[in-house]
Amino acid sequence: MQTQLLNTTQAAHYLGLSKAFLERDRWAGARVPFIKIGSRAVRYRLQDLEYYIESCIRKSTSDTGRK
Repeated sequence: MQTQLLNTTQAAHYLGLSKAFLERDRWAGARVPFIKIGSRAVRYRLQDLEYYIESCIRKSTSDTGRK
């Protein structure tokens, strides 16, 4: 099994978000799952980004996503 890992810039581009958003997200509690390799390298699995996108689907603006 080969897992594709993206760096922060690549993940931000894939999600259509800024790099700063992902950096703040990691600091604030990581809604978007990430992998820390060594002491500095941060990577995102493509499958985790796809799961995050699916988890953001809403049916109306008042839908909080909570059941």
